[in-house]
Amino acid sequence: MSEGSATPKEPSAGSRAQTVEVINPDGAGTILLVCEHASNAIPAEFGDLGIGAATKASHAAWDPGALAVARHLSETFDAPLVAQKVSRLVYDCNRPPEAEDSIPARSEVHEIPGNTGLIATARTDRVERFYRPFESALAKAVARHRATHANPVLLTIHSFTPVYAGERRSVEIGILHDSDQRLADAILEAADGSLDMRRNQPYGPADGVMHTLATHAVPHGMANAMIEIRNDLIATPADVVEIASRLAAWVSRAHASLGADASKGAAA
Repeated sequence: MSEGSATPKEPSAGSRAQTVEVINPDGAGTILLVCEHASNAIPAEFGDLGIGAATKASHAAWDPGALAVARHLSETFDAPLVAQKVSRLVYDCNRPPEAEDSIPARSEVHEIPGNTGLIATARTDRVERFYRPFESALAKAVARHRATHANPVLLTIHSFTPVYAGERRSVEIGILHDSDQRLADAILEAADGSLDMRRNQPYGPADGVMHTLATHAVPHGMANAMIEIRNDLIATPADVVEIASRLAAWVSRAHASLGADASKGAAA
């Protein structure tokens, strides 16, 4: 059976614990948060995938600062937060199994020797061990959220590097959306202009980054968006609080404008 057509078994509790963490699972807010690139951890059996310490610390292996911002928003909105616990170089949880870059052999200028020339069974093993538990945990969180809230919202948190392939990026915050742009429109409208915020920048649907939104939100009619933050803006704990507080205010206004009740504790 090919990796794309395999029907996975329900992930074991042990595999889920190693792959995904649900923070504040009983949060009462109407926003559900996701951080797919929260960690740069690589299981010992993979060594360092041949990348070395510098690459492991870089954006190639994770989204620096994204989890810290997501945690702050989770506290602000009393929101459940689904976060992955392994590097996206082991498996990128914002990509479907059939996507070549779900296990990238190259990330920007970084070669990933441990991902080069993987046979189908090795790829399938990673799908089963690292993607399926995350997918299952998120699907369950979405189902629970939809059952308990009239107007649930799915919001994913990412960060991006200021310089990519030698090109400096001036955009500071990206508000990304797939076919449903309601929440993105509302956040862009709510923002105060203090940051360079743009729609579907520095990535958009053509870059294959909408898997979580397209799979877990759009089919259920959940308002949704991906927030991308330039990672030099969230390099310190103080930076994280500053940016997360601004985002919380804008998301709260946007959420209210969609007809949903503002989440608990959100900045006005």
